[in-house]
Amino acid sequence: MKKTIWIWSLMVVLALSLAGCARDKEPAAAAIKAAEEAFNAAKAEAMQYVPDQVKGIEGAIKSAKENFEKGEYTAALNAAKDLPGKIKELSAAAAAKKADLTKAWEEMSGALPKMLEAIKSRVDILSKSRKLPKDIDKAKLEGAKSGYEMAEKTWNEASEAFKAGNLQDALAKAKTVKEKTIEIMNALGMQLPAAAKG
Repeated sequence: MKKTIWIWSLMVVLALSLAGCARDKEPAAAAIKAAEEAFNAAKAEAMQYVPDQVKGIEGAIKSAKENFEKGEYTAALNAAKDLPGKIKELSAAAAAKKADLTKAWEEMSGALPKMLEAIKSRVDILSKSRKLPKDIDKAKLEGAKSGYEMAEKTWNEASEAFKAGNLQDALAKAKTVKEKTIEIMNALGMQLPAAAKG
């Protein structure tokens, strides 16, 4: 008798569990779909600015889908229901990184063209001068000229990258230009602007 009651109890628990699981099928499917749509909208920018954080979301969506395919709807729902918050955090992190990079670019684009102009002016004056200052020889002047040309070309590439929305590439090139302009200015005995010292 006790054994029969125990078996019936187990069957009831199992039936309720299966009913609960089946009841979660539609909400799980909806949650996964919503998470995928939100993620697809945020993915491109996130991949550009916070690629390391994208993998975690991809893994969570994959896990929810795998649970759903196995018929484990409650587990799928549990895995998917936290995703909107995580995707929102991902978008916020990408936006913050983009803002930081944009600010850094604005600082660079405010200072570097002026530094390049100053170098060009100095090189032009020295090139026309009959006698070079004692700490600058012809080789140093030629090095400054070619260095300026390279820096100007790289700055133009950086500006194009920025216009195309490739902030990280633009900044990497701008940093190269900054290093080169500082090197040339030091070689020519020029005073560095405050922006170059940071």
